[in-house]
Amino acid sequence: MIQSYKDLNVFQLSYSLAMEIFWLTKEFPKDELYSLIDQVRRASRSVTANIVEGWAKRRYENVFKRHLIDSIGSCDETKLWLDFGFDCKYIAVAKHDGLVSRYEELGKMLHGLFENWKTYKK
Repeated sequence: MIQSYKDLNVFQLSYSLAMEIFWLTKEFPKDELYSLIDQVRRASRSVTANIVEGWAKRRYENVFKRHLIDSIGSCDETKLWLDFGFDCKYIAVAKHDGLVSRYEELGKMLHGLFENWKTYKK
């Protein structure tokens, strides 16, 4: 039974991925601190934060869905920043491909939650 946003698989995956990106970017060059590092961390955390904020407002369909749309956008933005990290040679091929694949899975989960929001309405 889902009693909290923490019980949502989509939250758990997004949080795990954001933490993985945090640790990965610790290895990026320091001159990227206020550009690429900041951008990819913000985008990955925004996915999770919007899930939580949307969950808190789930009684209001339009508000809940707006936060899910924002989360989907941040999910895609995170993939873009991962591509930049890869093209700048900061991320190995296998790591990049694995993260992008998991973000694609996360995007599908977010779309599913968007389509089935009434399932989670109290």
